[in-house]
Amino acid sequence: MAAAKTSKEKHQTVKAGIVVIGDEILSGRTSEKNVSYLAEKLGAVGIQIAHVRIIPDIEEEIVASVNDLRRKYSYVFTTGGIGPTHDDITAKAIARAFGVTLHRNAEAYRRLKEHYHSDDFSPVRQKMAEMPFGVVKLIDNPVSVAPGFVMDNVYVMAGVPEIMRAMLDGILPDLEGGNKITSKTISCFYREGEIAAQLAVIDKKYNRVAIGSYPYFRNGNFGVSIVLRSADEIQLQRAVKDVKLMIKDIDNKRL
Repeated sequence: MAAAKTSKEKHQTVKAGIVVIGDEILSGRTSEKNVSYLAEKLGAVGIQIAHVRIIPDIEEEIVASVNDLRRKYSYVFTTGGIGPTHDDITAKAIARAFGVTLHRNAEAYRRLKEHYHSDDFSPVRQKMAEMPFGVVKLIDNPVSVAPGFVMDNVYVMAGVPEIMRAMLDGILPDLEGGNKITSKTISCFYREGEIAAQLAVIDKKYNRVAIGSYPYFRNGNFGVSIVLRSADEIQLQRAVKDVKLMIKDIDNKRL
């Protein structure tokens, strides 16, 4: 299992939480495809995902999760629940989380009205312009127009992967990250239990390197991939060297 570790140099580490909102995700009707994409893209700009929650379309759950994570991390990213249907309640929940009222955002309304034209701009579509009072900025939606929004350090985006990715592309340049994380993977044909003790020693030696071991079965053989991640390039290289020496030592003992 991956070993979680917090860097001592907190001023160089920027962490974020993700809240995935939607009954359809929890029921299995829809596959969750946003977390891995967010982790990859945010990691590339120095923002580490520290916490992920998948919750239902229940207002109390959204309020509690957003309030908890926004106080713990530099950023919170939510996906889902900002469409026109009755169960799209994320905007209302975010307003409640911040203790403000829900109101019609003039710019969001203008964009939607221009896109749908008067004949197709029904009340349910107008709902997508309702946002918490005090929204910092809108998050552009080049796919289907209906924007997301930013409240303080909370970024509210669509759940549809194509739309979420387009929204993320628009906000990435404005996000301030810390040290970027580098990842190295070393694979060997040993069972996880055969390397666990030695790997634990290496893990304790490098307090700025997260080390995880992940078993696999390939071509009739069991093996394990050892993944090392760190923002400290020097420690990472030293840890990689130690892991390779560990594997070589096991190899020699088997001869």
